[in-house]
Amino acid sequence: MSRVLFVCVGNQGRSVMAERLFRRAVANRHQPRSAGSNPGTAVHPQVLDALAEIGIDAHDHTPHKLANEDVEWADVIVATCDDACPVIRGKRYVSWQLPDPKNEPLERVREIRDDISQRVNQLVDELDQEDVAA
Repeated sequence: MSRVLFVCVGNQGRSVMAERLFRRAVANRHQPRSAGSNPGTAVHPQVLDALAEIGIDAHDHTPHKLANEDVEWADVIVATCDDACPVIRGKRYVSWQLPDPKNEPLERVREIRDDISQRVNQLVDELDQEDVAA
C-alpha cells in the first residue's frame, strides 16, 4: 500500500480532484491525501460541479496547509500545479503541471478533471504493479 500526497497551491482545485479521483480508483488499496502550500478557504464551485457530474461529492473537503507531517507520511508526492508548486526533495516526486481551474468555466474544468483522471489511472496502475513486485 502506498501513501500518495497530492499538492498544489490552494488545495481548492487540482489536488482535490486528484485526491478524490484517486480515492475512487484505488478502493482502499492505497491512501490519498491532499494539501496546499497556501490553502484557500473552500473548493472552487466549478470543481465541485465537475466532480459531482461523475458521482464524486467533495463538499466535505476543507483546504489543508501542507505540513511536514504530510510529507513524512507520504511515499509519493504528486505536484498537480505548474511552477508555483512546492518542490519536496527526498521523496518520490511526480510533477503533473496542470492548469489551474480557478475562474475557469465548467467546460474547461471538465477537461482538466478528465486529464487528471487519466493521470490518476496511470499512477494507480504503476503503484499496483509495484505492490505485486514487492
